[in-house]
Amino acid sequence: MAIPTYPGVYVDEVSSGIRPIEAAGTSTAAFVGLAEMGPDDQAVKVTSLTEYRRQYGGFIAGAYLPATVFQFYNNGGGQAYIVRVTRSDAAAATATVANRAAPATAGVKFSARSKGAWGNTIFLEIADGSIDPFNEVKITVRRQTQADVVPANFRDLPSLEVHDNLSLDPGAANFLETMIARNSSYIAAQVVSANVALQRGTARGGLAPNLPLVDKAAFQISVDGDGFQQVTLGAAALASNAIADIAAEIQVRVRALAATKKKASTPVEAFSGFTCTVETVGAQARLVLQSGTNIAAGVANTASSVVVQNASANNAAPQLKLGAPNGGSSENALAVRRPAIADAVQLGDNAIDALVLAVELGGDGSAPLSETDFANAFGLLDAKTDVSLLAVPEFPTSVMMDLGMAYCENRPLRDLFYLGMMRDFDDTVAEAQAFRAAITKPNSYGAVYFPWVKSLDPSGASSQPILLPPVGYIAGLYARIDDNRGVWKAPAGTEAQLSGVVGLATDLSDLQQGSLNQVGVNCIRRFATAGIVAWGSRTVAADPEYKYVPVRRTAIMLRVSLYHGLQWAVFEPNDEGLWSQIRLNVNSFMGTLFRRGAFQGSSPSAAFFVKCDGETTTQADIDLGIVNLVVGFAPLKPAEFVIVKISQKAGQSS
Repeated sequence: MAIPTYPGVYVDEVSSGIRPIEAAGTSTAAFVGLAEMGPDDQAVKVTSLTEYRRQYGGFIAGAYLPATVFQFYNNGGGQAYIVRVTRSDAAAATATVANRAAPATAGVKFSARSKGAWGNTIFLEIADGSIDPFNEVKITVRRQTQADVVPANFRDLPSLEVHDNLSLDPGAANFLETMIARNSSYIAAQVVSANVALQRGTARGGLAPNLPLVDKAAFQISVDGDGFQQVTLGAAALASNAIADIAAEIQVRVRALAATKKKASTPVEAFSGFTCTVETVGAQARLVLQSGTNIAAGVANTASSVVVQNASANNAAPQLKLGAPNGGSSENALAVRRPAIADAVQLGDNAIDALVLAVELGGDGSAPLSETDFANAFGLLDAKTDVSLLAVPEFPTSVMMDLGMAYCENRPLRDLFYLGMMRDFDDTVAEAQAFRAAITKPNSYGAVYFPWVKSLDPSGASSQPILLPPVGYIAGLYARIDDNRGVWKAPAGTEAQLSGVVGLATDLSDLQQGSLNQVGVNCIRRFATAGIVAWGSRTVAADPEYKYVPVRRTAIMLRVSLYHGLQWAVFEPNDEGLWSQIRLNVNSFMGTLFRRGAFQGSSPSAAFFVKCDGETTTQADIDLGIVNLVVGFAPLKPAEFVIVKISQKAGQSS
């Protein structure tokens, strides 16, 4: 508030007290099942089929999750959480590549990002880094998608990922382990604990230096990263044509330098033990400058390095061919830890040789799965507050139905609705009734659908239609109806067509459905004019108050919306001012839903009520820090039975 100090007009903004409450989302699904690849320790949100395939792969035998997600998006779904379940004996494909210090020394262990046989199709190309090829490494990831087609050159496979300029320095920002963990969707990397090889930092010159130097006497050198210092060669060396004389002069001059102390960790030996020698390659020679850091003697400096650059005047580096611009190279102490160069390393299934020292075959496992394995995976959804639907396409049993509905009912906010189904071989009314009777703990937080549907094989493996679980279609249908009509509209009827369905495991008559409808089994039917549609909207409820799917889901939406929309009220003064604000905001929210057609009644007062006052919140409640809000609504219930009475009209005399 402005403090008046001068005559004039003061303007302040005053809150209206309206804090809009947003209607909670109702169409985000969670699917728990078997996938080709992907993490099995977290629930991951995907927003398209393309994103699902990138993270969880394609179709695999015995898994209905990929087809379920495909049909979810095909029927109008928008967002979904994926929870992958793996068998206890599933394994990730790995390959341990030797380092460059010695062929028999393990360097880096590469592994598939997740468990499964899919990892055996990953190939890695290992090369020098693009920016600093003498110290860094480049990893290109490829995948052989057709198991029976082996390319003549694995470099012909399209690259999925390229990870370039990776360092083997654990303290570097571009450390190999860190960068691959952060950026790769396909692989992980671990520097093997035994890979502790170090070397003296080395700078090599180009072959055949141009001698004599004549009047070019200077270059700059940095040893162990201590900072660049000027080296000026003596007159005798400048006049010599012998590379050995130049090497000896360089060694003397660098040993005479002292650490700049820009880096307190620089060992004294870096300069006092510095060497410059001549290396012969064929018929040509070059200079080799090495830090005095003596690894063998126990001075293990991982920062050991020698870097040469041009001097600003009387520059001898080009003639000596020292420094990267002049054809020279520099390898630090950690360069030998890099994995060996390889054109193609196959994870899991590579031959053991001097390059690849060990492999572990990736596999999906064969250990039996039970309903408990899938129910245990529900816990990965505990922290997800924007998920509304839950389905398990792989285990359509009554036990799974009980576990799924129990999880939905027992979540703290009770904000999930379970979509269940019969088994694929349940294709008679008697079998459907037996399945329903086997559900021991029915509640209104789930619905069961019957029968399975026939669809063209989305994997392309079969030329004939195959049976698929209906829950992916139904979840997509829920999302489509919610978006078009609202969660209060029953996801059933002639507008509830299931896209991608060409047939049913069994076709039902009206009388057959009648016996199933009474026990809360929602049927999928075929009609001549509407096609194949969801033709039922009942929960598996013992409570008649919530026997319809839209009633339960509307109540869930209201609960979640009010929970999130009233967080502002916590710790506010508990008196009439707060109560009136709560009434104002909740009435506004409920009124908006009423105008959208969410409730019964011709007027707001007939459709809902909001009560928060001294009657709902007593002094005893206030003393305990409690404010009580009571919200009631008149739910819309579907016109499940349309009864038409026809009678003859008595004839009239003309």
